[in-house]
Amino acid sequence: MRVTVSHNKPKQEIMRAVDRSFDDIFRNVGIVPLKIENEKRAWTGQRLDFSFTARMGFLSSPIKGYVDVTDQDLTIDADLGLLERLIGGQGTRTAIEDRARKLLT
Repeated sequence: MRVTVSHNKPKQEIMRAVDRSFDDIFRNVGIVPLKIENEKRAWTGQRLDFSFTARMGFLSSPIKGYVDVTDQDLTIDADLGLLERLIGGQGTRTAIEDRARKLLT
């Protein structure tokens, strides 16, 4: 799943916002709150590579992807695995896109 949101802020400001609010982007994207475990994040330039395990009730799914920040856009590209099928692809995409927009305000 890939979400791209435009912005008009300095790239460094967006990167700091992503650092502060990363977990909020993925938490509560479905009807059942997600518990994020085993989180790993690493910035290389303007790209944040991440991975974590999303636990939803008794189910868990590995999630991995990246966040890329350019002068005009914030792109989140994530392989949601089983989670996307369980809670619905378009609803998940919309929730993540809405959270990314809030992150930029």
